[in-house]
Amino acid sequence: MLIWLMLWISGVWGETDMKDKLFAFPKESSTSYVWLLPEYLGPFSEATVCMRFHSNLTREYSLFSLATWRKENAFLLHYYPGKRNQFLLSVDNQDHFYDLQGNNFTEWTSICATWNSSTLVLWIDGTKYTKNGKWDDVNITAEPLIRIGEKPYIYGGNFNDSFVGEITDLNMWNKTLTDENIMDYFAADEMSGNIINWNALYYVTSQDVSIKPYVDPYPCIPV
Repeated sequence: MLIWLMLWISGVWGETDMKDKLFAFPKESSTSYVWLLPEYLGPFSEATVCMRFHSNLTREYSLFSLATWRKENAFLLHYYPGKRNQFLLSVDNQDHFYDLQGNNFTEWTSICATWNSSTLVLWIDGTKYTKNGKWDDVNITAEPLIRIGEKPYIYGGNFNDSFVGEITDLNMWNKTLTDENIMDYFAADEMSGNIINWNALYYVTSQDVSIKPYVDPYPCIPV
């Protein structure tokens, strides 16, 4: 808890209902990011993160980073654009690459990543990418630091691969969501994480990050 006390002292602390709001990252920066403070510090033997975002970046960037003092990439979502067009899901410092199918993240995109000891699944706008295997002792046991906007290469240290764009509806659970749960998220149903809850978000902002209204680009129209 000492780490979170230091963040509270050094940053702008808030607990906010972020429904219909977003974080905007307007430009490349080594100092603009958001710490997300979990409601529960673990340990985690499985987890799910869902979020919506868009970006015009043509270089690689990180969307979500959970680091511990033991593991730099305890849970990382990272994108490689262009001809490579790969998404990296790193869990417990083990990298897993997914070849994507013609994605264009310049439009609003919904993404979920979920993992346990036997399955890692990446969902992008309803398309499912699965890797099966056996990962012994996949567990986040040390105190997590969760950040969006930039990826810490060492625990609390240097930063790179900054994100430029907008992020909203970010939730995290300490369980593997079912396919039905994830499709509900894509359909914009009200789903709140028990680790990170977008509708009751604890966060610390740094430098050039702003909160703006979010307007659903694909609203459901009553019949």
